[in-house]
Amino acid sequence: MSLIIYLIHPLVIVLIRAFAKIINNEYLVDNNLVFFVLVTILSIFISYIFCKITEDKQPQNLKSRAWAEINLKNLQHNYQEIKNILPNSCEFMAVVKANAYGHGSIKVAKTLQKLGCNSYAVASINEAIELRKARIKGDILILGYTSINDLYKLNKYNLIQTAVDYNYAKQLNSFNNNIRTHLKLDTGMHRLGEDYKHIKTIENMLKLPNIIVEGIYTHLCVADSLSVYNIKYSEFQIENFYQVLQKLKSLGLKIPKHHIQSSYGVVNYPELKCDYARVGIFLYGSKSQVKDEVKIELNLKPLLSVKARISAIKKIPAHQPIGYGRKHIPIKDSTIATLTIGYADGIPRNLNNAYVLVKDQKAPIIGLICMDQMTVDISNINNVNQGDIVTILGVDINKEISALQLATSANIITNELYSRLGERLNRIYV
Repeated sequence: MSLIIYLIHPLVIVLIRAFAKIINNEYLVDNNLVFFVLVTILSIFISYIFCKITEDKQPQNLKSRAWAEINLKNLQHNYQEIKNILPNSCEFMAVVKANAYGHGSIKVAKTLQKLGCNSYAVASINEAIELRKARIKGDILILGYTSINDLYKLNKYNLIQTAVDYNYAKQLNSFNNNIRTHLKLDTGMHRLGEDYKHIKTIENMLKLPNIIVEGIYTHLCVADSLSVYNIKYSEFQIENFYQVLQKLKSLGLKIPKHHIQSSYGVVNYPELKCDYARVGIFLYGSKSQVKDEVKIELNLKPLLSVKARISAIKKIPAHQPIGYGRKHIPIKDSTIATLTIGYADGIPRNLNNAYVLVKDQKAPIIGLICMDQMTVDISNINNVNQGDIVTILGVDINKEISALQLATSANIITNELYSRLGERLNRIYV
């Protein structure tokens, strides 16, 4: 910013002199102190405005090492695709925790905000504050626990806190500051939430005088499965939740907005009438696992590709070890390439039988993935050069490595794969 001030201040001097002549007030120029103060203040102000206007501009060196490309048009498509199957009375709550599953929470939220999204869910108060500082409007629900020491920030940034149980709700109430809350009920997942059987306790939570209860919700733990056994358990949870609402209503209590559906709840239990649908992984264009089952098939498009460069190419004789632990020993002469990306960037170290795309051809990953680098076999690929771009995830030219495919190779889910992607990966929005 100091450079911008340096460049702008001569223009400010000219403008002030011109303005002084127009209003016939030479005092602005003749008084050295006044003139100096005006030039300084205006130069700083104009520079600040200029920086704010240009803050979203992409630097030109983002592709120097390793990066993620995020397709915002596909985000818009997925948002509308999911929104189309929601009842008119059900509001879309975009789950943007874990840096929007690695996609960049601020850019994702800003894009969704332009589309009319007015509700967001995050895991922590720091994630919520980051959105507020980026001028994200609407409701932001914190799904997790917030330390008592940070409760003052909830009202400061107009955030909604989950009351994870009765004891925590009482702590929120004792803060005596009308904190906005959603009550969490445990209907069978046994993670967070007040037990659904504790009707009197839940009634007391709703009656606490110093919190504003705006919502009540639960989470289905096997909504991604259509096996008879798991359907029965989801139906058990659903019944528990709605019975609580009915009992509270019979006690004369006003029922706040309620929600139970996540991504899989939306497609497997579309008949549920809720005020919100908390959509996470589907927003980013993928299922969590290949085996996941859905009643309603959505035309989801992946947003994210991960790419890196070739930093070195080597000819390796047969039977010479490659990498840490000598885990890979080629049985024939090989040509290998080292890539500028590793597990510190979010690439799973335990990838098994996986490959990358070099010039739209498969290059098997060999040896152990290092913190900052990884090695692939390019013996069967011609005309490969140092500095060439390699696709680790996403589309190259005609071929594609999907998030499902890569996650399966690492024995993880796509949610984990995406959210592992580190800050060191530059995000480029296209």
